[in-house]
Parts: sequence; C-alpha cells; structure tokens
Amino acid sequence: MLEQIHLLAAVTVLGVLEQAYFFLQVIHARRTFGVSPPNTSGPPEFERVFRAQVNSSEYFPLFVALLWPAGLFFHQGLAAALGLLYLYSRYCYFMGYRASPSARLAPIYFSTGVLWVLVAAAALGLLHFFLSHYVRLNVLRLLAA
Repeated sequence: MLEQIHLLAAVTVLGVLEQAYFFLQVIHARRTFGVSPPNTSGPPEFERVFRAQVNSSEYFPLFVALLWPAGLFFHQGLAAALGLLYLYSRYCYFMGYRASPSARLAPIYFSTGVLWVLVAAAALGLLHFFLSHYVRLNVLRLLAA
C-alpha cells in the first residue's frame, strides 16, 4: 500500500513546507514594513507579499484534493511530477508577485494549467475505475483491441 502513495505523501509534505515558508515571509514582511496584525494593508511591498501568501493558501486545498485522486486512480508518478511542477510554479508566483504585480502572471497561468491537467487525470482515472468496477467495462482493453 505504501508504495502506491509514498510519492503523493512526499509532495503533500513538501507543499505544506512551502506554505509554511510563505507564512514566514508574511511575518518577515510585517516586521520589515511595520504592519501589525490584524492589519492587512500597508506599503505596496507588504501587500504583494501578503496577497501572494493568501492566494497560495486559497489554492492549496484544491491542489491537494486533485493530487491524491490523480495519483491513486490515474498514475502516482505522473501526479507527483505534476505536483512538483505546481509547487515550483507557486514558488515562482510568490517570488514574482513579491517583486512586481506583473511578474506573477506567467507562473499563475502555468500553475492553473497544471491544476487542469490534474483535474483531467483524476477524472479519467475515476471514470476508468467506475466503468471497470461497476459496469465491468474496461476501456483500456477495448482501446488496445
């Protein structure tokens, strides 16, 4: 069983560590720019770091919810590789947004594309499972014939 999930678990933990890094960057920005909680506005430099972290946190549950079904029902290695691409693109997004609002665009578009590929992998994997398990229709065997 663990051989079927170890890559997914590793990418999930890496994602949690990335989120923690983003949280720490907000704390550092609060200290640097003198923005005390609960305030969320301040200099543009602070607000960009804050928004990048909040946006990344908003997308993280969606990412994890797609990573696991794509890995379990489609292919663990592909899902883990896509997960690493997603995490790298979110890091680039965070660093880009921190530098300038326009520098966030390419990484956000790329990470959104990766999420759509995870959606497709999860949906195809689940569809194949349901068809083969409940309808006894093996689509892969039909395509190979």
